[in-house]
Amino acid sequence: MNLEEKLYASIYRIRRVEEVVCDVYPSDKIRSPVHLSIGQEAVSAGVCEALLPEEAVYGTYRSHATYLAKGGDIRKMIAELYGKDAGCCRGKGGSMHLIDPAVGALGGSAIVATNIPHAAGHAYADKIRGRKRATVAMFGDGAVEEGVFYETLNFAALKKLPMIFVCENNSYAIHSPLLTRQPLDNISARAAVFGIPTEIIDDGDVFKIYDAVKRAATAIREGKPGPFFIECKIYRWMEHVGIGEDWKFGYRTRDEAEAWLEKDPVKVCGALIDEKRRAEIEKEIEEEIRDAFAFAESTPFPDLKELYTDVYKN
Repeated sequence: MNLEEKLYASIYRIRRVEEVVCDVYPSDKIRSPVHLSIGQEAVSAGVCEALLPEEAVYGTYRSHATYLAKGGDIRKMIAELYGKDAGCCRGKGGSMHLIDPAVGALGGSAIVATNIPHAAGHAYADKIRGRKRATVAMFGDGAVEEGVFYETLNFAALKKLPMIFVCENNSYAIHSPLLTRQPLDNISARAAVFGIPTEIIDDGDVFKIYDAVKRAATAIREGKPGPFFIECKIYRWMEHVGIGEDWKFGYRTRDEAEAWLEKDPVKVCGALIDEKRRAEIEKEIEEEIRDAFAFAESTPFPDLKELYTDVYKN
C-alpha cells in the first residue's frame, strides 16, 4: 500500500469497528463503557502511521483508535470488549485498557493524564539505554488541567527525553467547553514555555498530522534531543461515553459540528484513492471485522480462578 491507502485503511478500520460496536452494544454483550473516536480517527491514524512498530504509544481511555492504528490484534481487541479470556487483557481491561506490546500499543488509563508520566518513564528508559526511538503520549485537552501534565513537561524538557506529546484537542472535557475551564485556548503555548518545540494542526488533516509526527520521530531517531509537542484540533461526533449523539444535552450544538462533519476523514481520505482499490481495501477490512466479532462471540469467558490472578494483595 502507498501512504494514502495505508492512512485510509487505518481510518476506515477504526470507523467501521466502532460502528459495529454501536450495533452490538444494545445487546449487552459488551459490558464495558465505550468512548468512541468517530470523527477523530485522523489523529490516531496519522500519529501511528508515522511511527515504527517498536515505538510505543500511550493512549487514553478513548483507546480503540490508538490500538487499531498501531496495529493491535483486532481479534484480541473485540474479545476484550466482550470480556473474554482471549482478549488482549484476558477480559479484565475492557474498552479503556487495550494493550498489545508486540506492536507498541501500550494502552491507556481510565484516569485522565496518568498515561503521560508513564510515557515519559518509557522514554527516559530508552534514553538511558541508548535506544534512539520515539515514545508518544496522547491525551485530550482536559488532561492539560492536571498537575502531572506540567510536571511531566518540565521533566521531559529537563532530561531532553525522546518523546512526542500529542494533544488530541476536541475542545470538550466531557460536557465542559475548553473556554469554560481555561482562560485561554493556548495549550501549545504552555508547552512552549518549557522550551519544547510545538506545532498546531487545526483542521484534522491526517497528512499534516502524519508529517508533523514523522518529522519529530525522525529527529529523535537521528539523535536530536526531544521532546516535541503537537496539538491536533479535532471534533468528537458522538457523546463523551456511549454510542449515541448528545446534542439534546445543550452543551454543544449540531451547527457547531457541521464544519467538522463536512471534513469527515473517511470521505476526505477515501476520495484520494481509486474507486476499485478503495473497494478492495474496504472489503478486506469488513471481512477482518466480521471474523473478529465472530471470534469474540465463540471464545470462552475466563475461568473463575482468574479473579485471583494479576491482583495485588498482602
